[in-house]
Amino acid sequence: MRARGNRLETHIRNARVLMPDGSFIEAGVTIAGERIAAIGDAPTGRATGRVIGAEGLLLLPGIVDLHGDAFERQLMPRPRVHFPTDVALLDTDRQLVANGITTALHGLTWSWEPGLRGREAAVSFLDTLERLRPTLACDSHVHLRHEIYNIDAADEIEGWLAEGRIRLLAFNNHLPMLTARIAQPAKLAQYAERAHMTLSAFTDLLHAVVERRGEVDPTNRRLADAARRHRVALASHDDESPELRRHFHDLGCGICEFPLNRATAEESRRLGGGVILGAPNVLRGGSHIEGGMRAADMAVAGLADALTSDYYYPALTHAAFRLARYGVLGLADAWRLISTNPARLAGFTDRGSIAVGRRADLVLIDDRTPELPRVVATLVAGRLVFAGRELA
Repeated sequence: MRARGNRLETHIRNARVLMPDGSFIEAGVTIAGERIAAIGDAPTGRATGRVIGAEGLLLLPGIVDLHGDAFERQLMPRPRVHFPTDVALLDTDRQLVANGITTALHGLTWSWEPGLRGREAAVSFLDTLERLRPTLACDSHVHLRHEIYNIDAADEIEGWLAEGRIRLLAFNNHLPMLTARIAQPAKLAQYAERAHMTLSAFTDLLHAVVERRGEVDPTNRRLADAARRHRVALASHDDESPELRRHFHDLGCGICEFPLNRATAEESRRLGGGVILGAPNVLRGGSHIEGGMRAADMAVAGLADALTSDYYYPALTHAAFRLARYGVLGLADAWRLISTNPARLAGFTDRGSIAVGRRADLVLIDDRTPELPRVVATLVAGRLVFAGRELA
């Protein structure tokens, strides 16, 4: 690459570029430093910087993933089998950029449970992410999934919000699902094992945690106030009714993440909030939860603002192309669900579209086999961080 002043130049030639208005044009894109400097004819003649040949490839805005927790498999690939957090994060980082994800909000759950989702694991993840951030390829942040019965965590979470350590705070409540499984010991044992507890001890913990119900709402309000004060995006997770969505909307939760039914999603839209659904749901043709909604149907109805990787990073690219291939949405609109819209919901104003002055977070995709699109290259802030083939 050539330095112009303090800026390094990269030229992407002859790509099919997705423009902000949804059109595709065959053009070159010039990057200076971290930003897009020009869109138009690629330089001719002798190369004056790095030149990436993109003939036949799509050039799309980098993917912004608002909720991905597949990193948990790197941390604990089998029950009670743990690997160092730094090793897990480095491997996760490679997976992200290889799948075209340029901005990731890691869905870090801090629960009242010990073990994988306990305080020690949460603090270790956050500290390690901040230590490794300068070396990571993907622009990585934290989406803290606060289990609302984890009352004891409130002071620390409020401190993290003030320190800018959290990009998105979501209110989660998986306690009802777990207490319902007390009558199903075989299923509950899986969660006890994740928490490194005996089934009996885990059941006792569940009963004790339920008794905290009177402290939940005041704590939620306190944390929501702190998040708004520090301009951190807020979400509620698995809202089961329009009434619950209104409750969390009133707390400032502008994002409805994985609503459990269409009426709740419609209420979020009526209130002016965004709706997040899972890309794996689109890719698989339905929810992994029995009776769950089909995300593709919600997209058809205009009730999906963004898709997330949830538990499977490759799902994002494939979900967008699947929606386009089956005529649910045009590719430009489908891609907005994983780039432009999630960037907006999380408050990123410098990415999510290909335009002069925007951050050069970009992905090149080979779509010659539409049912199996392949990420060829990923650039983050103008830096080539992944290349699946020679791009001279």
